[in-house]
Amino acid sequence: MSDFFQKVSQQYNQKLAFVMYSKPNSSTSFGLLQEDSNSYFLENYERKGFILNSFTSEKKILFPLDKCLQISTENNFEGIETTSELKETYSEEVKLKFENLVKNAIEEIEVGNYKKIVTSRSETVSIPDFDFIKSFKVLVQLYPTAFKYCAFHPEIGMWMGATPEQLLKVNKNTIQTVALAGTKTKDKIDEDWGEKEVVEQQLVTDFIVESLEPFIAEKSVSEPYTYQAGNLLHIKTDISAQLKNKMQLGEVINILHPTPAVCGFPKEKAKDFILENEGYNREFYAGFLGELNYEAVNQECENSDLFVNLRCMKIENKIANIYVGCGITKDSQPELEFFETVNKSKTIKKVLK
Repeated sequence: MSDFFQKVSQQYNQKLAFVMYSKPNSSTSFGLLQEDSNSYFLENYERKGFILNSFTSEKKILFPLDKCLQISTENNFEGIETTSELKETYSEEVKLKFENLVKNAIEEIEVGNYKKIVTSRSETVSIPDFDFIKSFKVLVQLYPTAFKYCAFHPEIGMWMGATPEQLLKVNKNTIQTVALAGTKTKDKIDEDWGEKEVVEQQLVTDFIVESLEPFIAEKSVSEPYTYQAGNLLHIKTDISAQLKNKMQLGEVINILHPTPAVCGFPKEKAKDFILENEGYNREFYAGFLGELNYEAVNQECENSDLFVNLRCMKIENKIANIYVGCGITKDSQPELEFFETVNKSKTIKKVLK
């Protein structure tokens, strides 16, 4: 085991907070190992460190740069076997419960209360021999274009994931974000996107562009294109703009999160529907995480690189709680939406066996 992973393992054994992560298309993994046992929470967006923000924003866990040892390693993980997929299992009860949730959402959309609602569910997998370091290495190997991470904090336990979605990238006064929505498996790459997926993704794009308008001087919006994340395809639009005042970063983040890609539209109403109807606590699923006001590769800069926490799981008591969701519009079909969540769960299950 490399010195990097020895230090992370020792940190975990002492139950001290840490995060290790590898950014999209990066050949390096970075780590922040907190050097005391205190819990730190984000109070303002001028702090430097790694943030883990919950879906509701009730919890904003901070790994402060000035309280952490910084480590890194090259992603040379030869000899790590990627695992075969776990056999797909789900009960008819689980399927029916989720389909009823989707039907409820569709009914609300049809009467005009919403344009989109993102429904989700959690799925548990027994992992008696789980090795979080090996699983992190497999994540890094399998999903080079995603943001891969493993975080432990006494307040929230251990979380891992490989997310394809950027929330916000800040370089001086230039901000970049994406509108990502619509899902199909990569074997259907030659098939045209359906109207349901196109409309869903356009809702996300329009929300982001309109929300940013008061804070930006100019903007650039790409044409939608097909983007591959693991075994799945999505529709993606790249958005960049000049921020009028960098001191407004916190306001921009609060406006964007949660985006219609993980919540729905109108945002606050959709969020209320989720909290009242999903029947479980998303915690940090569909929240966001990443570097705040620092870059691991350049300590002098104050850039930020934040990602939506998708394709993720929480590890507790030899159980993996996997979180998956899908965007619902008036054209959604409940059974197809359920199987979309089944396909999404495979991303994280590949690292569990």
